[in-house]
Formats: sequence, structure tokens, C-alpha cells
Amino acid sequence: MTESFGHWPEGFVERLGEIVAPHPVEMVLEQLATERRPCFRVNRLKTTPELMLKALGRLGIDADPWPHKPDALFVAPTQRQAVLDSDMYRGGLLYSQSLSSQLAAACLPVRPGMHVLDMCAAPGGKTLQLAAMMQGEGTLLANEAVRKRFFKLRSVLAQQGADTVQTMLQDGRWLWRRFANTFDAILVDAPCSTEARMRPGEPASQSHWSLRKIRETSRKQKGLLRSAIRCLKTGGCLVYATCSFAPEENELVIQDAIRHYGEIISTEPISIQGLPTMPGLTRWRGRHLAEQVRSAVRILPGPYSDAMFICLIRKHSSTG
Repeated sequence: MTESFGHWPEGFVERLGEIVAPHPVEMVLEQLATERRPCFRVNRLKTTPELMLKALGRLGIDADPWPHKPDALFVAPTQRQAVLDSDMYRGGLLYSQSLSSQLAAACLPVRPGMHVLDMCAAPGGKTLQLAAMMQGEGTLLANEAVRKRFFKLRSVLAQQGADTVQTMLQDGRWLWRRFANTFDAILVDAPCSTEARMRPGEPASQSHWSLRKIRETSRKQKGLLRSAIRCLKTGGCLVYATCSFAPEENELVIQDAIRHYGEIISTEPISIQGLPTMPGLTRWRGRHLAEQVRSAVRILPGPYSDAMFICLIRKHSSTG
């Protein structure tokens, strides 16, 4: 079944078929193997999509805005390097970021004046997006646990003109000790097994994959989400997102939070337009999950999208 699309780690294709059903797994594998058009996000802290389209056009670069998100610009693969070499990119007016990644941050209802946390912020693309959504008003804290990635984050924020963003080097699982019931909105773009980035014929993209790695990552993700919920104010929202297909890193993490916090939290529906999606699973290998897990969205790989899991959660009362 998989010969046409190259070689995958043992067990991966069988699991993927169960996850994406009734979508044919062959179609998903084909999209994983297919090069997508590069996507750039316009940095609204410095410019507008309209000005960027004109500037790119003067360089002979034909950029297409995503109809449902005008600051997401697609270019031909042959023009990617021209964008990266442009003064606009070097000046921080554009940021290379997949559409699916942009949509994960866009699902968080952020507005100017809020107190917002990006819990696992490096390399900084989603932090920059949140900063633009806040229009320089309010407080945005970007946290990162890994020292090397933390300094990369700070470099990206400076280059992109996000001077008002505060940064912190801390394991997100323990932020609740300092920030309990503090933030209006939180983004948890959790470290994951990055299954969406696996490619056939590229051993380096698959070398880290194993069921053991997925289980280890899941434990960390559950701790991050529990901490984020404790950091939320009553009435606040958070987005939990990964670029993994694995239910252990997605639906089962949400299920753990529902089991732990009960009626203190609830999931909310998400609308993703123009991309192949499916709702969150409510069964996985014989295990029944809470019906509200269905509110989550799994973006499937397609001509314009990478795989991404997104769940929006609202907090209804204090966690103490």
C-alpha cells in the first residue's frame, strides 16, 4: 500500500489509517510526500498585506493571499528563495510560516488590551502573530523552556519589531505556581513528535519517531495543558495545538484535562475554512473519549496545508 509513497516507520501507516478514517490513508500519505507552496505571513506590526503584494510584485514575485486570511501569502516554490533574499524579508516585514501554523494562533480569541501567554513560544512565529493581533496593547509573555531556543526566540522577536513582548525561560509545566488565574488567553503550541513533518525518503525526518517517544511526549503535554488551565483567568480561553497526528498527543491530552478539571473547562467549536479537516476523535483503539473532544479540529495535509491539531478550551471557574 505504501510503496508508491516511499518508506515509513513500522507501525506508522497502520496507525495513520485508523486516525484519518474515513479519509483514505493513501491520499494523506501522498500529500505528506508532496511539496507544498511556500507560505509567508505579513508582519502587521510593520506593514499591510496590500503593501506587501505591491512590493513583491515589483520584484516579479506573484504572491497569492489565502482567501480566508489575507495576510497569509503563497508563492511558487521556485520563488521562495527570492522572497528570503528580499529586503522585505530581511527587514522583518514577512515571516516564513505555514498556513496551518498561522491558523492555530488565529483560533485564539485575542484582542488589544488582553494579558496573553504563549507557553511554548520558540521559534516565535505564533508569538509574533499574537503580538500583531494585540496591536501593541496589553501584555504578551512569551515563554520557552529550552535555553538555545529561548535565545532564538528573542532574536526573532527583535528582528520582527515585537519590542513589547516580554520573554521568560521556564518549564511551562510549572508556570501556574507564579501565574495562577492570570491570563485572558493562552497558546499552548506543545512540543510534539512532529509527525506532520515526516517525509518519505528523508530518514532524518523519521529518525525520532517511535511509540515510546509519543508516550513520553504525551506525558509532558498533559503537564503543559494542566498548567495552562491553571494559569487562565475565569472566562479565559486557550488553544492547545500540535503538528502530530497521534491521538496520544492530541485527543487523549484533552481527555486528561477534561477528566482532571471536569466542569471547570469546556471545549468550543472551531471553524477552519477552505482546508481538509476532520473533528477530534471520540474513540481510539477501544477507548471512549468525552463527546466534547469532537469540537477539536484536525487539519489534514493538503495542497495548502500541513497537518495540525487544534483545540479551543474555555475556563469557567477558578482552579484555586
